[in-house]
Amino acid sequence: MIRVLIVDDDFMVARLHRKVVERTPGFEVVGEARTGAEALVAVRELRPDLVLLDIYLPDISGLDVLRELRGGVAADVGHEPDVLVITAAREVETVRGALRGGAVHYVIKPFEVPVLQERLRDYARRSRELAAIASSLPGQDAVDRVFGAAVPPPRLPKGLSEETAELVRNTLLGCDEDLSAAECAARSGLSRVSARRYLEHFAATGRVAVTLRYGSTGRPERRFRWAAAPDQQ
Repeated sequence: MIRVLIVDDDFMVARLHRKVVERTPGFEVVGEARTGAEALVAVRELRPDLVLLDIYLPDISGLDVLRELRGGVAADVGHEPDVLVITAAREVETVRGALRGGAVHYVIKPFEVPVLQERLRDYARRSRELAAIASSLPGQDAVDRVFGAAVPPPRLPKGLSEETAELVRNTLLGCDEDLSAAECAARSGLSRVSARRYLEHFAATGRVAVTLRYGSTGRPERRFRWAAAPDQQ
């Protein structure tokens, strides 16, 4: 699970962020902070993987918090969380400051819930890519995937069409939970056999994550969830 700290002085906004995070598979909220000072203490104590950080805080700027997370706090506790900025600030200098501070993304308030969910999924994908290459020297393709560079998708095997592949992809993206081949077929209007062929192709090329659900008897059920960035074909 990716551990998330939410930093926002408005408790209603923080509650919304918590709901979005908790509804996104693979994430959990470990704490909330209302000020910059509270955020720095929470990072030291909770050691989150990701901080959802507002810029407008009552004591210090979120950019100052970001700089501290990249400096003093990281040195003190030996832990440097990633930061996703969520703010109403639209000034170019603020955006540039977040970029220079190493923010993984910048979401402008107000936003539609799917926007934040997509950013979280993209972060999770990047985390998986980094974990996959941690024990080896990565090639350019692997590094491109981590940085989100456009990598041409693998060609479809003979007998599979681009149109149906897009249908299956959109079916997975449109669901907050993983799907079995039968569920994907029912949602997309395909036969179970056809849906499984596309799902297994996506899984083999790393764009779909597969988990196993064990029942009381028989083989475990294979469950599929889109794992690549939403705009990756």
